[in-house]
Amino acid sequence: MARDKLHVGLEIGTTKVCAVVAESRANGELRLLGVGESPSRGVRKGEIVDFTNASKCVHDALADAEDRSDREIDNVWLGVTGAHIVGFNHRNSANLPAESEITDAEIEEVECKEQDVGIPKDHILLHSIIQRYFVDGQAGVIDPRGMLGTRLEADFHIIHGIANRIHNAIRCVKEFEIDVVDVVVNSVASAQVILSDQQKRAGALIVDIGGGTTDFLVYQDGAIRHSGVIAIGGDHVTNDICIGLKIPIARAEKLKIEEGSATLEGVKPGERITLKNDTGFSGRDIDRRTLNLIINARLHELLSILRKHVQEVVPEHLLGAGILLTGGCSLTRGIRELAESVFQGTPVNLAHAQSVSGPASAFENPQLSTCIGLARYAQAVHSQMPQSSLLDNFFKKLSSKLKIV
Repeated sequence: MARDKLHVGLEIGTTKVCAVVAESRANGELRLLGVGESPSRGVRKGEIVDFTNASKCVHDALADAEDRSDREIDNVWLGVTGAHIVGFNHRNSANLPAESEITDAEIEEVECKEQDVGIPKDHILLHSIIQRYFVDGQAGVIDPRGMLGTRLEADFHIIHGIANRIHNAIRCVKEFEIDVVDVVVNSVASAQVILSDQQKRAGALIVDIGGGTTDFLVYQDGAIRHSGVIAIGGDHVTNDICIGLKIPIARAEKLKIEEGSATLEGVKPGERITLKNDTGFSGRDIDRRTLNLIINARLHELLSILRKHVQEVVPEHLLGAGILLTGGCSLTRGIRELAESVFQGTPVNLAHAQSVSGPASAFENPQLSTCIGLARYAQAVHSQMPQSSLLDNFFKKLSSKLKIV
C-alpha cells in the first residue's frame, strides 16, 4: 500500500485521546482500519496542563491504533480545540494593473496571511478559508480565474489560536518521532464527515460537545460563516452531578450516562434511582427529577450561550439544514429535545460520520466524529497536493487554497 493512502487523525481530548487509522481507496472511499483510544490525563478544557501525562496518553492511543490497524504510524493530522481558538470574517483585496486577466498569481496575492488579518502576536493562523470572491464589485464569483478586472476582493473566515498551546499539543506527538502533517480545528474536521455539500449550501450548525469543550461551526451558502469554542462540555455536567448529589465523580459519570436526561419529561413524582454499595461508597437513593434538573440546567446554559454566539452572525431561519449535534455528550438522553426548545423550533438531529466504510461501531459513534473527520480532511488534501510537499508545508494553511472545507 502506498504511503500517501494511509491517513491518521489524532484528537487529544479532555476525556480521551483517540487515533483513527484510515485508508483511501482508488475509488475515493475512506475505509477505517483501526481506532486506538486511551483515557485522557493532563488535559483540561481541551488544553494540555500536564505535558508528561498527556504525552503518555498520546503514546498509548497511537500504539493501540497501530495494533488494531496492523499499520505503522509515522505521521498524523492533529485536531485542536480550546477556548483560545477564535474565528472571524475578513475581506482582503488586490488592485490589478489596468484591466487584466486574473490568474493564480492574483488569487495568491489576495489570500490572507498572518500579517494581513491583525491577529494577536502570540497567536498563530490555523485556517484561512475562502467564502466568496468579488471582481470589480461583482458578487457571487466562485472562481475568478480567466475573468477580466481591475480589482479582486475575497471574503475569508479566519481561525487562529494561541501559538504556545498549539505547539504543546504538537510536541506531545513529536516526542515519539511522529510527524504532525498539519493542525486542524476540531469543528472543521468534524464537518468533513458530518455535512453533505447540500447541507452546507442550505445552511447548518454543527455542534460537537466533548468532555471539556463545545466546538461549533456555521455554514451558509456553502461556506463557513462562523466558528468558535465554548469552554463547557460533558465533564461539567458530571461535576455538577458530583457536587449536587454529593457522590463520587466516577459514580456521577455512570449515573449521567445510564440514568440521566436533559429533559424533565416522563419523570414520575418521587421516582428514585438506587445506587448500590461500592468500595468507599455506601449506597443511597437518588431523586430522578433532581438528577435531570442538574443535567438540564448545565446543558440549557451551554445551548443558550451557543445560540447567542450564532445569532450574532447568522439568523436561525437561515439554517435550512438545521442543527447537527455530535460528540460524546450528544448521547445524553433528551438533548435533542432540549436543543430544539432553546433554538425555538429549529430542527435538531444527532449526527455521526457519514460516507466512510469499516466497522459500524466506529463511524456510527459520535465520539469519533472529529478523529474520522481528520482522516477525511487528510484524504482531501492528499488528493490535491503531491506527497512530497505535505510535510514541507507544515504550518502553511492548506484549506484556503484547496477549498476542502
